[in-house]
Amino acid sequence: MKHIGFLSFGHWTPSPQSQTRTASDALLQSIELAVAAEALGADGAYFRVHHFARQLGSPFPLLAACGARTKKIEIGTAVIDMRYENPLYMAEDAGAADLIAGGRLQVGISRGSPEQVIDGFRHFGYVPPDGMTDADMARRHTEVFLEVILGKGFAKPNPNPMFPNAPGLLRLEPFSEGLRERIWWGAGTNATAQWAAKLGMNLQSSTLKIDESGKPFHVQQAEQIRLYKAAWQEAGHKRTPRVSVSRSIFALVNDEDRMYFGRDRSEDQIGFLGGSERAIFGRSYAAEPEALIEQLKGDEGIAEADTLLLTVPNQLGVDYNAHVIEAILKHVAPGLGWR
Repeated sequence: MKHIGFLSFGHWTPSPQSQTRTASDALLQSIELAVAAEALGADGAYFRVHHFARQLGSPFPLLAACGARTKKIEIGTAVIDMRYENPLYMAEDAGAADLIAGGRLQVGISRGSPEQVIDGFRHFGYVPPDGMTDADMARRHTEVFLEVILGKGFAKPNPNPMFPNAPGLLRLEPFSEGLRERIWWGAGTNATAQWAAKLGMNLQSSTLKIDESGKPFHVQQAEQIRLYKAAWQEAGHKRTPRVSVSRSIFALVNDEDRMYFGRDRSEDQIGFLGGSERAIFGRSYAAEPEALIEQLKGDEGIAEADTLLLTVPNQLGVDYNAHVIEAILKHVAPGLGWR
């Protein structure tokens, strides 16, 4: 069995070819797709966060709305760029959204990916201190966030408060029990995956990572996950960690599928991040269900993960994306033992 959810980037563009033409469309359709995915039996509704882009920039109102409209499906991010985040304010937002969702929030965070603007986090008021990189700052924000969501008091109370205080040092409110175990780190390297394991975070591994061996993407991803699991065990954590991978997977079951994706013969791609870091981008999959099952059997990265996030083409509309999810759940997942 495997958890299967969707991952939406929430793209919108004022184009007649797009069914998602405004920010309002992107947000409302995201909620409707979460509702539809739950009805189909999917396990998760996840959203990518990008700033300064026609995408989903502010996740917690969306997550709270999805949580209020659904009952069972996990609601999450993959991922929030921690360079932009005030970790204390984020803890309050995450706690509130998790309580609204009844403890179903899965918060994926990371150092962030290439941006639409230069050093966009500086516009948000965050500048790395001397001797610290922006990646260091993101990890520091993460460490603070992880600490404050534990619910321990740390702030000295005012002796003359407007409202009566609880005894002792005060914590952030609202506090949501168990949220700390539902934080995920999006790792682009083996080292950051191991760092996440030491801190007790779950792992999210996408279709992009730094090329560390020249091997096929799915092999490198599987190696990354195994290193993460070994680091988790070495750290002595008591619970079993969760690991997700994302993929673009399309089962061609009708003419519309074949029109959109029938000519997709994707392979791994090599590129450079920031002009210098060699990165590998994983292939996408599009085939008739029987062929798709055989192809996916050979994906070592998926095999190592307990959770698969299907990257959906959100601008094709809620109905078509629900069909994409249903096709995998109905025609592919059973043949792989995922359902």
